[in-house]
Amino acid sequence: MPGAVISGWGICVPDKIVTNEDLSARLDTSDAWITERTGIRQRHIGGTTSELAIVAGRRALEKAGRSPDEIDLLVLATTTPDATVPGTSATVQDALGLQAGAFDLNAACSGFVYALVAGHGMVLAGSKRVLVIGSDTLSRITDWDDRSLAVIVGDGAGAVVLEATDGPGELLAWDLGADGSLRHLLKCDHGGFLYMNGKEIFRHAVRAVVESSVKTLAQVGMDPSDVDVFIPHQANARIISAARERLGIPEERTVVTIDRYGNTSSASVPLAMADALETGLLQPGALVLMSGFGGGMTWASAVLRWGG
Repeated sequence: MPGAVISGWGICVPDKIVTNEDLSARLDTSDAWITERTGIRQRHIGGTTSELAIVAGRRALEKAGRSPDEIDLLVLATTTPDATVPGTSATVQDALGLQAGAFDLNAACSGFVYALVAGHGMVLAGSKRVLVIGSDTLSRITDWDDRSLAVIVGDGAGAVVLEATDGPGELLAWDLGADGSLRHLLKCDHGGFLYMNGKEIFRHAVRAVVESSVKTLAQVGMDPSDVDVFIPHQANARIISAARERLGIPEERTVVTIDRYGNTSSASVPLAMADALETGLLQPGALVLMSGFGGGMTWASAVLRWGG
């Protein structure tokens, strides 16, 4: 059965780095407090969602060896669009010189996995190549006097090029879910700042990641012990550890980048994927499990066989 493969990838983070020490100078907090509770040591802050997405998208195209006119569709996952109207994907499409359709997708921190599945579906429906980008600038909707959230957020973008293939595709299975009754736990009203009930988010997030991951793996007759590389949403080091331990996936097979980037929402998973590729953890033939969760409450998992 024809499928899709990831032929290129790229990331972009702002040049400005804000360390825990920087935050400690203006907030009632400390490097030890932040690191112990979140696992974060620094984060990149700056730019707009479209600016970061454009750079990440351009790098993904270059890596894939594709020109803009070879892309049939752009799917931009973001929860921090540049404006209410038009969609930020239109700005990115124009800047990249794409002659393709473009739309925004908002599934909060689950966004990239949602977009990856949507892009895969469009390839199966006939698109030859789809550019999928996750880009967020949570710093723009954060109250920097709120130490519970200011220490967590970071800005960034990650992109991949999905290409149709006559052989087996990389995406083997997926699970997308949402529970709108929990939307009050993590939200941001128009013109307001992020609000998060951290304790409840932790409880629901761990359960969602574990259940969704097991469900997705079961679709292809596998279980967590078969996973070579686990790429979770980077929200909190404690959540990552708890989910990993419950799944029984070894620490050395789990990608953790939250210490350097913080919580970058839709950019989190592609940033972690790029890190796994750079470090050599992600090799051809590896079974990859991606799993995210976010406001909504949404969750999403995908299982891929890297390299087809």
